[in-house]
Amino acid sequence: MKRPLLISSLTKSFPTPTGPHVAVKDFDVRIEPGEFVSLLGHSGCGKSTVLSIIAGLQNSTTGGIVIDGKEINGPSLDRALVFQSPSLLPWMTALENVMLAVSQAHPSMARSTQREFAMNYLDVVGVAEYAAQLPAELSQGTQQRVAIARAYSLEPRFLLLDEPFGALDSITRYELQDLLLDLWEQDPKTVIMVTHDVDEALHLCDRIIVMTDGPEAHLGLDLRVTLPRPRSRTAAVENPEYFRLRRQVIQFLEDHSRQFANQRAPVEQLA
Repeated sequence: MKRPLLISSLTKSFPTPTGPHVAVKDFDVRIEPGEFVSLLGHSGCGKSTVLSIIAGLQNSTTGGIVIDGKEINGPSLDRALVFQSPSLLPWMTALENVMLAVSQAHPSMARSTQREFAMNYLDVVGVAEYAAQLPAELSQGTQQRVAIARAYSLEPRFLLLDEPFGALDSITRYELQDLLLDLWEQDPKTVIMVTHDVDEALHLCDRIIVMTDGPEAHLGLDLRVTLPRPRSRTAAVENPEYFRLRRQVIQFLEDHSRQFANQRAPVEQLA
């Protein structure tokens, strides 16, 4: 039986010439199997730092991430990460980029089978026709579809998304949001997504976890998104609950931003 992912008393500090900078402090969250969760907050609040620690790319200073009762201590194929930049290897074709992941997940699989496996995932995300092209020959949106195919080809238990659509134009962003939602509904992995976009979080997620401003960022708001699934943008604008939830998140961000500014004001005046 799958158990929840626990973010337990997570604290991350960085050394500076004037002493430790505590980016995140005592951050506690429980994420259930198959949940689609967003980490949301102002720039610099530590969202990507938390995601990086979940991925095993950074170590926490104290506390940590617990999966199946064990604290993680590094990356693993059960956690796939998609960045804002597609991060494809430029000298490899779209197919070869996905095959690289497949070969890591299934090293004993025959090369021809790895190719079929990778092509299937390119087809799932709608870019099989670009399999033989290099990243430089592809649009940003197509590159990100390849990156999503690469992540899914690992067949991970956890999908970690660091603002995956933040660099895209609005039309492409909506298309890829809907693609991601379709993939998740077919195969409900545990998804943790960093985003600045409240509407994106409401459209995709089961929960929105809002972090306070840093330094010493922590859990500020844990909001259950009660909108019915499957979701559509048309239905959302007709649902009063959508706007109630949206107001709640934006109000928290605005109130906390004012509070943070007021706390800093005396220091700035002295400077």
